[in-house]
Amino acid sequence: MNAWAVAALVLLAVPAPACLWVASRGTPVHRLVGASLLSSVAGAVFLVLPQAYGRSSYQDLALVLGVLAPAGTLVFTRFVSGRPTGHAHPPPTPDPTAPHGSRRAGRRPD
Repeated sequence: MNAWAVAALVLLAVPAPACLWVASRGTPVHRLVGASLLSSVAGAVFLVLPQAYGRSSYQDLALVLGVLAPAGTLVFTRFVSGRPTGHAHPPPTPDPTAPHGSRRAGRRPD
């Protein structure tokens, strides 16, 4: 085990459980911060592991995580916010006091 592998192990042992703890408890904002920070820690681990194993192709995983982590944070925010995923505004409800048949098909209102 070389120094790079020890660095990856330290990153997995110390900040990763703390991020998981924050992401699993607290307010939605704290959960968002924990999930976002966990993706940063995972990216750091995926950058250190290729140095430990001597395989540069493993760095591609860190690059993909760096690109997809902000999108995952936005999706997480969308689900936590509790807003409906359909229309931004609900369709207007018909006025029950309006007379029926006041508009005829094919005629423009005056």
